[in-house]
Amino acid sequence: MDVQNDKTCNHCSVSDSDKKISRRDFLGIAAFWSCITAWVVTIAGLAKFPMPALLPDISSAFKIGKPEEIPVGSEKLYPDKKVLVKRDEKGISAVSLVCTHLGCIVGKTEQGGFSCPCHGSKFDSNGNVVAGPAPKGLNWLEVSRLPNGKLVVDNNKFVPEGTTFVV
Repeated sequence: MDVQNDKTCNHCSVSDSDKKISRRDFLGIAAFWSCITAWVVTIAGLAKFPMPALLPDISSAFKIGKPEEIPVGSEKLYPDKKVLVKRDEKGISAVSLVCTHLGCIVGKTEQGGFSCPCHGSKFDSNGNVVAGPAPKGLNWLEVSRLPNGKLVVDNNKFVPEGTTFVV
């Protein structure tokens, strides 16, 4: 049996010695692909440049009208904002209708309180927990007046229970 130092592929006539590339060729190929990669990354970065890094948030505050438009002893539900606005002799207050357990929307009960349909939490008319897994009462929201006299409720500003905007 004859042993060859130059190994030849059984399927073709290319030998191992023909497959080797020189160091200079390898470094040239590596430099070429590094340059292409740098250009691709640069173009991707430039394509993103015209887009804003921060998009404007949707305002969490909404107008509820002038104090004269809300009669004493009334309640008004804002279902799209998940807020109940009440007016009594003390002033105007706003209660969030988002359950503090897992964020479900509570509904009014016949007894004047609130009930969560998801896990059964019960709240009294002031939003205090009466029963269920909710860890705390419903959030009361800040009510303030704009320079034009209209009232604004802010869903992101919580106030202590019983806080009213004095009219």
